[in-house]
Amino acid sequence: MLEIGMKGNAETVVTLDNTAKAFTSGALEVFATPAMISLMEETCWKMIQPELEEGLGSVGTKVDVSHMAPSAIGSTVMCEATLISIDGRKLVFEVVCSDENGMVGMGTHERFIINNEKFMQKATGHK
Repeated sequence: MLEIGMKGNAETVVTLDNTAKAFTSGALEVFATPAMISLMEETCWKMIQPELEEGLGSVGTKVDVSHMAPSAIGSTVMCEATLISIDGRKLVFEVVCSDENGMVGMGTHERFIINNEKFMQKATGHK
């Protein structure tokens, strides 16, 4: 059951594959903002998926985050997500990422609960 205040955690290690240079979102070999956003989304969906009925899933619909500090290759970036709002099928999360040196990024992320089969039919143009 989804409840306001529930929390989830995930982490990743910064490698050459998730740097700004690899994502072409910058020229430096530091944790990429798109990789941080991906970690935030992963944390949220993995937290809520076990609470959803069979056949349901969630999709990200909005991200409003700040990436405030760099994380070097070899750093472990940890994300904590807290479900802060439930409005029908719309869920809002507070997300915070940190590494060994402190906070890396923070903000909010919205997800929408969907029927997986219907969503995929819509996505592929089939009714």
